[in-house]
Amino acid sequence: MSSVQALLLPIGDDLYALPMDWVREVVAAPRCTRLVTAPSIVLGLFNLRGKIVALLDTAALLGIGTMGTTAFAVVVDGPQGPAGLATTGLPQRGVLDVPAGESELPGTAGLYRVDQRIAVLIDPITFLTPDRVSGPAFRADLATIAVG
Repeated sequence: MSSVQALLLPIGDDLYALPMDWVREVVAAPRCTRLVTAPSIVLGLFNLRGKIVALLDTAALLGIGTMGTTAFAVVVDGPQGPAGLATTGLPQRGVLDVPAGESELPGTAGLYRVDQRIAVLIDPITFLTPDRVSGPAFRADLATIAVG
């Protein structure tokens, strides 16, 4: 496997990596509106230059707990359109070379050494599937908001 250009996402004390070709942009401290009817994995919605984007609890998607605060949102183009992945610190570019092991977390594709830390590579295709991200009722509500 050749090296992978990635964006390194701090989630609490852990480090996750997202392939750069999935990253659209990084937004500092997005101002979110919470939705009472949204699944718990959705922290809220934020406005990205007129487009409504769901901010997702990255920790919950990984199955490692829930996010306390959101410092940044990494906007990705997911299967249902743009989505924000919440991080607890400033995402940074990195290069993933040789895998250091396998990851058992759902939606991930392996462990990589980055300097003195280990980063878990997120597999966006399985990580952002509609069934993992939201239920059918929420998808219908979000479509109505985006159109209206």
